[in-house]
Amino acid sequence: MFNIVLFEPEIPQNTGNIARTCALTETHLHLIKPLGFSISDKAVKRAGLDYWNLLTLSVYDDFNDFYNQNDHPTLFLLTTHAQKTYEKIHFNDGDYIMFGRETAGLPDALHKRFFNTRFRIPMKNNPHARSLNLANSVNIVLYEALRQNNFLNLI
Repeated sequence: MFNIVLFEPEIPQNTGNIARTCALTETHLHLIKPLGFSISDKAVKRAGLDYWNLLTLSVYDDFNDFYNQNDHPTLFLLTTHAQKTYEKIHFNDGDYIMFGRETAGLPDALHKRFFNTRFRIPMKNNPHARSLNLANSVNIVLYEALRQNNFLNLI
C-alpha cells in the first residue's frame, strides 16, 4: 500500500478528490494539521462521494506527530523546486509521498531535511504558471508509482 501525505491541505475539494483516488487504489491517506477545513465538511464529502468508507485515513496534529507515529519513514517530496522528475524516482510499495499546501507548498525546513528525495512534475517555466492542481499532481505521481509496481493488486 502506498501512502499519500498532505501537509496542511487548504482546499476541501482537492482533499476530497484525493481521498477518492486513495480509496480506489488502496492507498493510505495521511493528513497533517492544521487543515483548512473540517474533514466532515460537505465539500470534502461531496468530492469523495460515497468512497469515504473505503478510505484508510490518518490525521496528525503536526509533522512531528506524523513522522513519529509512522516510525520515521523515508519521504518523497513533490516540489516545483526539485531538479529530478517523478519518472526518475523508483517507488516501492509502502513508500510515503508528500505534497504541500496549495498556496505555499512545503516549508523550507522539510526541503532541507529531505533534499535528496525531492522531485517534480515537468511543466512550462512561466511565473504565471506556478503549479498543477494538487489533486491532479497526486494522481499523476500515484499512478506512476502504481505502474512501476505492476498496479499491485488492482484490476
